[in-house]
Amino acid sequence: MYQTLTFLHSLFRWVVLLSLIYAIWISFKGYFYHKTFTKKEDLVRHWTATIAHVQLIFGIILYTKSPIVKYFWKNFSEAKASLDLLFFGMIHILLMITAIVLITVGSALAKRKPTDREKFKTMLIWFTIALVVIFIAIPWPFSPIANRPYFR
Repeated sequence: MYQTLTFLHSLFRWVVLLSLIYAIWISFKGYFYHKTFTKKEDLVRHWTATIAHVQLIFGIILYTKSPIVKYFWKNFSEAKASLDLLFFGMIHILLMITAIVLITVGSALAKRKPTDREKFKTMLIWFTIALVVIFIAIPWPFSPIANRPYFR
């Protein structure tokens, strides 16, 4: 089960990134070109948040099953000295939860804004900040903190 969850979590990150980048692109165009916030844009907003929440569920389940995380919490005083263990035991989950909160709040605020321009601006700001946090929190193959392959 752990291997399957790891694979799904790794694969689904690309869906999260693509949906978030697409939502940011739509928001950018809408804001700067004074477009109308149509049903399509509202669906992009909604599905971006939903996709992020599905990834969060995969992540939380994986977090509870991970031998790395279990070792980290059982041997906290020694494990916190290891950047790799600290990353997966605390940093990754805290940053990702922060990013999901940013996406959720941004989506909710955008939904309630009275004008199309404000909806696009709200999505653009909140989703972009969330994307930056996500890029920091992903264990990229080139990351000096903790690295994993692009696909597991």
